[in-house]
Amino acid sequence: MDKIDLKDKKILYQLDLNSRQSLSQIAKKVGLSKKVVSYRIKRLQKIGVIKNFYTVIDSYKLGYTSFRFYLALQNTTPEMEQEIINYFINNKDTWWITRVEGRRFDFVAIIWIKDINDFLKFWDKTLLNYRKYFAEQIFSVYAQMALYRFSFLLDDYQTVDRKKFEITGGGKKVEYDDLDLQILNLLASNARIPIKDISRKLYISTITIKNRIKRLIKSGVIQGFRIDIDPFKIGYQYYKVDIELNDYKKIHQIISYIKNNPNLVCIEKSAGFADLELRFYVKDLNELKNIMKDLTIKFASIIRNYNYFYASEIYKIKFIP
Repeated sequence: MDKIDLKDKKILYQLDLNSRQSLSQIAKKVGLSKKVVSYRIKRLQKIGVIKNFYTVIDSYKLGYTSFRFYLALQNTTPEMEQEIINYFINNKDTWWITRVEGRRFDFVAIIWIKDINDFLKFWDKTLLNYRKYFAEQIFSVYAQMALYRFSFLLDDYQTVDRKKFEITGGGKKVEYDDLDLQILNLLASNARIPIKDISRKLYISTITIKNRIKRLIKSGVIQGFRIDIDPFKIGYQYYKVDIELNDYKKIHQIISYIKNNPNLVCIEKSAGFADLELRFYVKDLNELKNIMKDLTIKFASIIRNYNYFYASEIYKIKFIP
């Protein structure tokens, strides 16, 4: 674990708030010079705290849906496991893949789908190559993701800072063209890419690029610009909790309560898996257990059961095919 101080944490928080902020804007908010902010960001990247800058894109608004699957492996070698992971990483429609520990699964992947037949062709190819290594496979329709700010970085956070980005399976589809997709793909991989670089790569004027980005933000296709951090590097662990409810009608009572917890980073909903899915960055397992003890005591009549697992590594985050 690398040592970071409060100034580093404030810079990380600002980058998570909007990773396209200029160095001058961040410097003003954290009380440092532009030069020092630049140095600290580069250092945080060098030591692996900042893995990359990415754009949260609601691809549901572009006409996509998502399938998520949990896979348990069998009879593999470390080399074969890596081959399977690389197979999913290199699939253009995979937008999230994570290694997990603590339950019977080995990793989780989420895939964008626009045509079910295309997905079935991909999955048929997957089984032809790797079926003998799959001990178990569980699918669900991935319906919604609400991503919350990294408030755990700040000791004096306010609940108003818990503003979220939301990826939802409903709502009106947005009209778009190839230029929009090209811009989104560049931003998806590097949220801090300068407008002039996008302009040069696409041979389009900077004014046009700016206007397109503004429109994509206004329409809700672009939800925000964030950072992908390695929680272990700053003394945190990444856990997911799957909750089964006795009374689903009261799910919003739990959400209204837990969303103010600074360690909560995501709430997920899916069809065909848990009733409520929560993700946390915590310092250790005891901190997670204390959070869940508080939650189960407060909502004892609503929560039936819960399970958790540890996400040991995130291999890919890209919110657009």
